[in-house]
Amino acid sequence: MDSERYKRRLSTQAMAFVLAGGRGSRLKELTDRRAKPAVSFGGKTRIIDFALSNALNSGIRKMAVATQYKAHSLIRHIQRGWNFFRAERNEYLDILPASQRIDEVNWYKGTADAVRQNIDIIDSYDVEYIVVLAGDHIYKMDYELMLEHHVNARADVTVGCLTVPLAEATAFGVMDVDDKGQITRFLEKPANPPHVPGDPAHALASMGIYVFNWPFLRALLLEDAVDAASSHDFGKDIIPHIVKSGKAVAHRFTDSCIRSGLEEEAYWRDVGTIDAYWQANIDLTDFVPKLDIYDRTWPIWTYAEIVPPAKFVHDQEGRRGEAISSLIAGDSIISGSVVRKSLVSTGGRLRSFSSVEESVLLPNVTVNRNARLKRCVVDSGLQIPEGLVVGEDPDEDGKWFRVTEGGVTLITREMLARRAAALG
Repeated sequence: MDSERYKRRLSTQAMAFVLAGGRGSRLKELTDRRAKPAVSFGGKTRIIDFALSNALNSGIRKMAVATQYKAHSLIRHIQRGWNFFRAERNEYLDILPASQRIDEVNWYKGTADAVRQNIDIIDSYDVEYIVVLAGDHIYKMDYELMLEHHVNARADVTVGCLTVPLAEATAFGVMDVDDKGQITRFLEKPANPPHVPGDPAHALASMGIYVFNWPFLRALLLEDAVDAASSHDFGKDIIPHIVKSGKAVAHRFTDSCIRSGLEEEAYWRDVGTIDAYWQANIDLTDFVPKLDIYDRTWPIWTYAEIVPPAKFVHDQEGRRGEAISSLIAGDSIISGSVVRKSLVSTGGRLRSFSSVEESVLLPNVTVNRNARLKRCVVDSGLQIPEGLVVGEDPDEDGKWFRVTEGGVTLITREMLARRAAALG
């Protein structure tokens, strides 16, 4: 790469601040022991790897991850998988747990407060721009293009946005824009969201991605910190304030989405519910997946465990190790079992005469003989009992497991233990 051109890249003057401290309560029992960004995705990665990989691939070499709830597995993953940054090259990835650094009373009180409490650390990075990211979405995006838009527009804040069906917009921050892309209204999770001009079926929704000039945001955060009426949140307080008193610009995801040429749409998913999480994983099994994770030009970085390849054994009628339209991670053994349109994460063990269909198995799951799983999400480290059938009788499944509105069954260790105790 030409060194002079590299120096001019805005990403070299920016840092990524990833907000990864949310409770993730909509994922129910799947986040009982871990933060949502630490949940496994796609067979071998974690959800947070997408935001971090986008930053790295965009040229950003200064990052911080703010953690709070049930952060151990997230911190451990970052320490193991993202430990290649070198301070000698002016590269940093800091983990910033809520630790009452400012006073002895308050943890992170909101998304904006998480940044405010780390102002001194951000100052030490000596950056001009800050890219604030949510750590719990699945997508590929070049933040350099968004930074260029921000600078060219001379904006106080640039908000990443995408169009969503009007019926789904109540779960997002929604904005109105003028013909130049300037945001004229910003409403956090409105009951009656405004539609895109000329398109009554869709709304313009925030992706939870913001670009600021750091000196501007720094001053604004200090001002917000002493406002007793503020909830110290970007979507509820900071962005609406800038819309009213400054210049807020909308950046369309389609302008910076990374596509390999196979994807037909600009793919972005909030995997905050069991149904959405299941669907985004199953999307990867399509013949032409909506998200191309095989694109070597935009890799999704993660902790690369040293494990042997996946193995398939037995080749007789009724007892054949096979997988169709599925992703099978390393260190998995498909032993006389059939896998269809599913994901088996690292360390899976599927015993003879069992079957797994349209299911997501997190790492180190064992499916014992004659068990059948359909439309399931199975938490990590579980032993599925011999002969257990899940996904064929919703009423029976509902006695022991969580069955979602979309008909997906979540299986966790505690659920299996309750079932075993009740059945003796």
